[in-house]
Amino acid sequence: MCILDWSTASQAQRRQALARPAQAGAEDLHAQVREILAAVRERGDAAVRDFTRRFDGITLNDFEVGASEFAAASQRLSTAQHAAIDQAIANVHAFHQAQATPAVRVETAPGVLCERLVRPIRAVGLYVPAGRAPLPSTAIMLAVPAAIAGCAERVLCTPPDTQGRADPAVLVAAHRAGATRLFKIGGAQAVAALAFGTESVPRCDKIFGPGNAWVTAAKLLAAQAPDGAAFDLPAGPSEVLVVADAQANPEFVAADLLAQAEHSADAQALLVTDSAALAAAVAAELSVQAAGLSRRAILAESLQHLRLIVAPDLSTAFDIVNLHAPEHLIVQVRDARDWLPRIQHAGAVFLGPWSPESVGDYCSGPNHTLPTYGQARAYSGLGLEDFQKRITVQELTAAGLRALGETTTVLARLEGLEAHAQAVTRRLRVAS
Repeated sequence: MCILDWSTASQAQRRQALARPAQAGAEDLHAQVREILAAVRERGDAAVRDFTRRFDGITLNDFEVGASEFAAASQRLSTAQHAAIDQAIANVHAFHQAQATPAVRVETAPGVLCERLVRPIRAVGLYVPAGRAPLPSTAIMLAVPAAIAGCAERVLCTPPDTQGRADPAVLVAAHRAGATRLFKIGGAQAVAALAFGTESVPRCDKIFGPGNAWVTAAKLLAAQAPDGAAFDLPAGPSEVLVVADAQANPEFVAADLLAQAEHSADAQALLVTDSAALAAAVAAELSVQAAGLSRRAILAESLQHLRLIVAPDLSTAFDIVNLHAPEHLIVQVRDARDWLPRIQHAGAVFLGPWSPESVGDYCSGPNHTLPTYGQARAYSGLGLEDFQKRITVQELTAAGLRALGETTTVLARLEGLEAHAQAVTRRLRVAS
């Protein structure tokens, strides 16, 4: 396991160390996804049924989950599993409810009243993957803020298993978190159904949720269509960067790196430390811990993207953090909170030795849908505001228009827009 000395590394070596796993075959993938979107838009449920048979190996006559399937799913979970779902929902609800903002009402000048109103997005599509593993936590992270925001339709799609059923934990979590309808549809065909609507699936205004390359491409392409749906944020493979000093516990650090690396073959885990001894200890721990994990085949691939970087000091380590802009940032250094002002680019931050990223994935409260692939430089993780729109309102009295009339007409004529100016001057002649 290679350990890179940042001080002696060339610029090319540094770039390579921080490079994300390459996403191959994007053009071919986009072409295939365009075909799926077009087919679903044209043929609706029939196309979804064909793609479900082709990709999931199951023929479904009815995609929507009914009351009996919800009841059966509830019975399949243990008391402890029900309690864990309820606790996660409560914490996520508490954090997102606190994000509610009041309407803004400001008189910017005498007689000029300006407001900003908050309105929910009418219909939202919530996508919950179930490829290598079901993700009830994602159902919670999407449905809870959608319900708090007041979105009238909260339509959730998740892939069926080989028996034509949705994962029971996803069903229970989605139902309790506030999803209004749930469909057993996966992949790009699910995004197409949510974006354009079918005989069964209502058309949604915005689509949320993670997924594989097919899902990500479908969200992007559907958003570009005039009759498509907006999407939440750019997403790619999961990633974590751990900053640790000599006092960090190498067992904890290795566990955090593996927790992200087990997501998928293209997941990325990075360690940046000012201690060569810690880097060596973490490398040893990684080998020991990985051997005992169930997803060894995935780890065999994802750990090829692992990087252990030794920086000359912690200040440089945080420079590397901001250069990389990781999805998840774990800070295992002494007085971790003192370093928080240095962090400019990260999707979510976990401070101190007792804050594993895992709790953020499931139940601490903040949303786990985060910007990846360096998008944390410009994007934030999901919050309540992503499920809302903000509408501005302006109301002027005659006196208010007189006060702003000259300013408006001068600026309009600077831009060569005489009709803009006359929309003011014609009123002022009447008001004077």
